[in-house]
Amino acid sequence: MSSPRPGRDDAPDRLYTLTGGRSRSDSDVFDLVTLVVSECEPTPGMQSEHATILRMCTLPTAVVEIAAALGLPISIVRILLSDLLATGRISARHPRTARVADRLPDPDILEQVLVGLRNL
Repeated sequence: MSSPRPGRDDAPDRLYTLTGGRSRSDSDVFDLVTLVVSECEPTPGMQSEHATILRMCTLPTAVVEIAAALGLPISIVRILLSDLLATGRISARHPRTARVADRLPDPDILEQVLVGLRNL
């Protein structure tokens, strides 16, 4: 028999309680590779999942890693992260891929090098 899948076989009332009854996050900021960094320490009385996320994200951590560590579906984790982002307890950024134009040298510098070579 297969093992239960995290989040899929949890009691629906637990997931409902975690998200306050919401089924979608208020923000589209978070995709699977968005990096999350905590901006503060957990406070007493904070929801345990929120506190765990803050402790886990002292270094940049991808949303997919957070979901795996919590054993929760991505959709639930996005809602929890939206809550933390709205209160300023985390910051989020999408890793940028370098564009080809960003990796090329400045045309002015190339022209100066060409002029310098011609003057030799």
